[in-house]
Amino acid sequence: MTATRIRELRATDRARWDELWAGYLKFYRYELPAHITESTWQRLIDPSVQPYGFVALDGDDRVIGIVHYHFHLSTWSVEGYCYLEDLFVDPAVRGLGAGRALIEAVYRAADARGVKRVYWHTENDNHTAQALYNKVATLSPFVQYRRKA
Repeated sequence: MTATRIRELRATDRARWDELWAGYLKFYRYELPAHITESTWQRLIDPSVQPYGFVALDGDDRVIGIVHYHFHLSTWSVEGYCYLEDLFVDPAVRGLGAGRALIEAVYRAADARGVKRVYWHTENDNHTAQALYNKVATLSPFVQYRRKA
């Protein structure tokens, strides 16, 4: 495989994004109503709202990975923070650099905006992803809590 290329998500990526998004949700054993997926897609392709998205392309310009991210204010930072919300690479091409390239693209977007903190979450047992994350980031000591349903 040649070097991974990264570009912004485009409306013409919809079919492949749907496939990767479905794979991402399946990996996390989660189902979303169709209207939420549609709303997410519409936001991603509207440059005036967040979240934003990048795609990773292989040497044949086939979309092989996606990442979504957004910026938010913080009481601890004037510049705010960048949350990398979703990252998924086609399982057939994992380990070849697309995940790292997508994370680094988000880092560049944060740098361009003057934001120093980029952060994300993953499940405790997602050891494959953590092997990459430990190379490109520092593990936070914080535990996440959620409102009871």
